[in-house]
Amino acid sequence: MITRRSAIAAIATPALAQPALAQPAWPAQAVRYINPYPPGGPTDTLSRRLCQKLSGLSGQPFLVENRSGAGGNVGVDAIAKSRPDGYTIGLGGIASHGVAPTMYATLPFDVTRDFTYVSGMWQLPNLLAVNLDLPVHSVAELLEYARARPGQLTFGSAGPGTTLHLAGEVFNLLGQVRLVHVPYRGSAPAQLDLLAGRVSMMFDNIPGTLTLARQGRVRPLGVTSLARNDTAPEIPAIAETLPGFDVVSWTCLIGPAGIAPGIVARLSELMRAALAAPDLRASYFELAATPWFTTPDEMVTYQARSVATLAPVVRAAGLRAD
Repeated sequence: MITRRSAIAAIATPALAQPALAQPAWPAQAVRYINPYPPGGPTDTLSRRLCQKLSGLSGQPFLVENRSGAGGNVGVDAIAKSRPDGYTIGLGGIASHGVAPTMYATLPFDVTRDFTYVSGMWQLPNLLAVNLDLPVHSVAELLEYARARPGQLTFGSAGPGTTLHLAGEVFNLLGQVRLVHVPYRGSAPAQLDLLAGRVSMMFDNIPGTLTLARQGRVRPLGVTSLARNDTAPEIPAIAETLPGFDVVSWTCLIGPAGIAPGIVARLSELMRAALAAPDLRASYFELAATPWFTTPDEMVTYQARSVATLAPVVRAAGLRAD
């Protein structure tokens, strides 16, 4: 016999269960991607191309937000302190997750505890370029010129602890010279001062500076990878003059700690597909960047090994900030 109470219960039970069954798959809305560097630089261009591909693959927009400062630490800290729902992710890399743990006495985040590592994104060598008024045309000539003028030549960077900074300090160590570091809030303003002659030289990610070099506005001397780069094979590797010189930028996709494993798995799938896409790979190669997919576990291992490898270099160069 169906009573009024049992009829109401029968109708209500499916309705109560429905919300749990109707949870949308991730992503169900726009995803915020924090780039901890200013707009206009190589990381911005490469990030936007990746996010465009992720948007097409996922059906939801991946929106780039530039939040720069402290060599990338400001934006990275914003990622660490966001909700772990998969809707705020961003760029980590050698500066914030390889150099900063040794360079800074204190950080507002812990690279081991406060992040979810998803995948590598790209690897990119830097390019050493000098102002046209500097009377040198090779790394060997620069070394000779700098040794005769200790402390008189300057190099710009995107900020303390970035690979642009680290490359200059490694050049000081291996070349036995004393170039003075001038930090900026990103590579774009440093480029402007390089063009104006307010800094003597710059170690910059290849894309932006290579364009300036091919326009005849700066003079390229060498790339910071062990071997020449396929994008500009005419430019020698610094290692051809300074054996062992090797400072290559790497980036990874990160989110705050605690993102659900299912969302991490979905993000990993999207990254694998995006970085394997022929059009994205071609556009990355145009900018001298190598697409770099890793699993989450591989990225955790790589990040930890990077800190251990870079720590002696950072300490030997005296790269210490409060």
